[in-house]
Amino acid sequence: MSGRPRRVRAARIAVAAVLPGELALAACLVAGARPPGWALAGAESLVLAVLLLETWVMRSLYVAARARGADRRAARRAAVQETVPVTVRRLVLHELRAFASLGRWVRRGTHGVRPGDLAAAYTGPQTAMMYGLLFVMVIETVGLAFLIPWPTVHRVILLLDLYGVVLVLALHAACVTRPHVVRPDGSLRIRYGALFDLAVPPDAIASVRVDRRSPKGRLITLSEDGVLDLIVGSQTSVTLELNRPLPFTRPLGATEEAHTIRFHADDPRALVSALRQPV
Repeated sequence: MSGRPRRVRAARIAVAAVLPGELALAACLVAGARPPGWALAGAESLVLAVLLLETWVMRSLYVAARARGADRRAARRAAVQETVPVTVRRLVLHELRAFASLGRWVRRGTHGVRPGDLAAAYTGPQTAMMYGLLFVMVIETVGLAFLIPWPTVHRVILLLDLYGVVLVLALHAACVTRPHVVRPDGSLRIRYGALFDLAVPPDAIASVRVDRRSPKGRLITLSEDGVLDLIVGSQTSVTLELNRPLPFTRPLGATEEAHTIRFHADDPRALVSALRQPV
């Protein structure tokens, strides 16, 4: 194996190995757990080392692409795609879209809703839970500010806690500003914030009905017989039967197919009526 492929492989493995640990550490801090100072310092040092490795490898790939005649934009894209695993790229993209939703939320705007479209909100079952989580996180952040005596550790935890608060708020803002959309032609766009987006053409819809359920499982749950549940606050309220399987993409990039989709809308009757009577 030549030096360049070895460096690229090392960078991809390093990112894939460090990311879960960093997310777990952030989750512990947000939950109020206080790891020892040496653990925080070691984790941040490891992340810094990985970032330096990534920067070095991407720069070498960028220079090589430019030498082959690629323009700057194409060279940057090729370097990122070759170095950073698709899972990491999608996680970063989801977060960037969520943070962009904060500004759109403040302006009371929506994403992907055109004149004549019906925007169907779905955040009702989770709003109280999200604000409750934010309240607890803020209280924990303030409490830790008084409990941690070490300035360096205090600053690191404060930054991570504040990031966690803003991230939760951004995820909710993405859900508010990215509603389901029914087009005048009878097509449907089913979404959950920046994490899930599925376009259903009108000729793929066999039937649609109000169907309130309380399924168990994660946000996106696919049964063995091809029933997709997009669960919000342990609820779905609309069942969409398809006349052919439709592919959908999970948040981390895996692609699967569903022939029935159950999802939530705060006003399911309005959504079902709009789908049954397209303009």
